[in-house]
Amino acid sequence: MDLSIIGSGYVGLVTGACFADVGHNVICVDNDPRKVESLQAGKVPIYEPGLEEIIHRNVSAQRLRFTGSIKEGVDGGQVVFIAVPTPQDADGSVDLSFIEKVAREIAGVLSDYRVIVDKSTVPVKTGEKVAESIKRYNKHGAEFDVVSNPEFLREGCAVADLMKPDRIVIGAQSERAIDVMKKVYEPFMAPILVTDINSAELIKHAANSFLALKISYINAVSAICEASGADIEKVADGIGMDRRIGRNFLNAGIGYGGSCFPKDIAAFITISEQLGVPFDLLKEVQRINARQKDRFLKTVRDALWVLRDKKIAVWGLTFKPDTDDIRSSVAIDLVADMLREGAKVSAYDPKGMEKARVLKSLEGARLTNSAMEALEDAEALIIATEWAEFGNADLAAVKAKMHTPMIFDGRNLFDPETMRKLGFHYTSIGRPQAK
Repeated sequence: MDLSIIGSGYVGLVTGACFADVGHNVICVDNDPRKVESLQAGKVPIYEPGLEEIIHRNVSAQRLRFTGSIKEGVDGGQVVFIAVPTPQDADGSVDLSFIEKVAREIAGVLSDYRVIVDKSTVPVKTGEKVAESIKRYNKHGAEFDVVSNPEFLREGCAVADLMKPDRIVIGAQSERAIDVMKKVYEPFMAPILVTDINSAELIKHAANSFLALKISYINAVSAICEASGADIEKVADGIGMDRRIGRNFLNAGIGYGGSCFPKDIAAFITISEQLGVPFDLLKEVQRINARQKDRFLKTVRDALWVLRDKKIAVWGLTFKPDTDDIRSSVAIDLVADMLREGAKVSAYDPKGMEKARVLKSLEGARLTNSAMEALEDAEALIIATEWAEFGNADLAAVKAKMHTPMIFDGRNLFDPETMRKLGFHYTSIGRPQAK
């Protein structure tokens, strides 16, 4: 099929590349001329395992191309996916101005039947507004259908998530649109759930909020484990073995971050309040998440007494491994908090260094070229992101590099007893300290 993706950010680029890889002809549209030029030159602006190879392969096969023209995208796609940003406003609501602008631009060049698909994460009832806007500005009176098709991509494994999805959600009002969307997803062997548009939009916010709830729940339990001497890893294993619950998203740590969970939870809270059905449970999820980072920082502060002038190494700056994304990263927040208290922080991340250069403007921050370089003369090491590189580190070399062998593991990468035997003062999340 001929498909168009409007918006070549994280979701749009991954979606377009993977659609092309299963045989569709895809045009990716973006309003940033420099990004379009960069993509046309084969430069991929984000790190996602496997993505660059897929893009290069399909550009070479002439199944994937990039343009700055909305008209070219609409004319060249039987299905037009909207994958533009939906940033968070100060009050927690979603800024839909990019969606509205694209809907108007599509309407202005629409001359024949198209299926217009909301791929961006949007509040419930957005599809209705998109349809109204297109109808209002549709100067040629062309037929169209609006569909909600939420994405469920996890950064770091987005290609796998799109190629082998748990489910495909299609929210539509017409059989014609449903048939077209089923044809789009024919190459993907996954169950398809067909719903109304409002239900499809709600599924995305409800799913992400539930996953964040699981993370905050296990983090709250980790505090109880620390107070009682229990082991959060064993508790999580015992909970996760229940098939009704599952082990995924039950890893205690310093809290969730990223571009999705914080924004989607805030949006869902606002949406529910606007509908007159306050979702107070999600407010507690937010509070627990914020408290988890503060508890961890207090542990560091208590052990070091004061942070001023302490040399602290930080491993990990991205919000999770296998991505270069530092948006709403708890690691970045931790570094900023320690710098405000006068600490000297040397930080390293395998993929996030370019985007973390924002830290260079903060006094006391140093970005290093390797994990080992960050450790030079450090009085403490904080592990903030669970990169495999860190878990496989030569611990004897780590100890030799540090001024004092003190590790605060915010992601429970190591075994406490092993660390004790190696001579580390080792503190993790929700696990008894080895004696």
